[in-house]
Amino acid sequence: MSDQRVYNFAAGPSTMPLSVLERAGAEITNYHGSGMSVMEMSHRSKVFDDIHQQAKVKLRRLMNVPEGYSVLFLQTGASGQFSMIPLNLMGENGRADYAVTGNFSEIAAKEARKYGTVQIAASSADKNHTCIPTQQELKLDPSARYFYYCANNTIFGTEWQYVPETGDVPLVCDMSSDILSRPVDVSKYGLIYAGAQKNMAPAGLTVVIIREDLAGHALPFTPLMMDYKTMIDKDSMYNTPPCWCIYMLGLMLDWVEEQGGAAGMEKLRTARSGMLYETIDQSRLFTAPALPGSRSGMNVSFRTQSEELDGKFVREAAEAGFVNLKGHRKTGGMRASVYNAMPVEGVEKLCDFIRAFDKNN
Repeated sequence: MSDQRVYNFAAGPSTMPLSVLERAGAEITNYHGSGMSVMEMSHRSKVFDDIHQQAKVKLRRLMNVPEGYSVLFLQTGASGQFSMIPLNLMGENGRADYAVTGNFSEIAAKEARKYGTVQIAASSADKNHTCIPTQQELKLDPSARYFYYCANNTIFGTEWQYVPETGDVPLVCDMSSDILSRPVDVSKYGLIYAGAQKNMAPAGLTVVIIREDLAGHALPFTPLMMDYKTMIDKDSMYNTPPCWCIYMLGLMLDWVEEQGGAAGMEKLRTARSGMLYETIDQSRLFTAPALPGSRSGMNVSFRTQSEELDGKFVREAAEAGFVNLKGHRKTGGMRASVYNAMPVEGVEKLCDFIRAFDKNN
């Protein structure tokens, strides 16, 4: 770590690899001899079209996206998909199953109720979202148009360690905070989406991977820009796309490939989160509320028994170069987000700091 850079444990927008930032910096005023920045060039130009197409090719390769699926680069934000999914997939008088395991899946279910009937297939709310329901606990509706879940819960620090079995009902998954952190069998899903600002790119880009037969059935009042078929037909370019973010996505995908792809990322996530949970579990002061078996490999939530001590930890950690460790307002405590770009060294040093704080307090 250079003298100027801190270890940034923010939940998103999150840390990015220094090599990627430096490459973007080197190209920022004159991209590949074009004489201009990616931020200045026409999205219809040959040079940007190449950036766009290459980003799609790289993502397809890294996630083994099968034929029959479209990759879309949208501007909705992950939260925009809370509306876009039911508008496109629920159909007239449709039904959908939602698993509510955290804040964002709860908001998504509430939004979907505007467009059809939502059944809560499972909820961890009564357990303060400290665990993920088992397959046996899922209450499935065979007539549902889709089953929706959020793979990783950034606020509460839990993560699905299995892919739900839903028969013929298409799986829809919000992978905003763990996409590309482990291999995924895309063929098991009808739709995967992710806000890019945690593992893939700066804020402003939402990636959607959709099985093409699910598009083209939008409710009649669906806004033009929220119809997946429109975006598939126009290759995400109906209007000006988030050009800079797509360019940065391409650089990030190059970096992920250099680290060994999703399988390489999984080894790193296991190392980072494993040492953090071990350090917390062995301490006297700290506890991790998420239950073993449901713990997130991306967002490690922990706390002391005192809000005053939590505040002291966050302050002293920031002074030591570990920033954005304050927990979400819904949970309090602390949260260390250890996304793909967090160096293992940063987590090792944070663990040393946690052990020293534990000893001194």
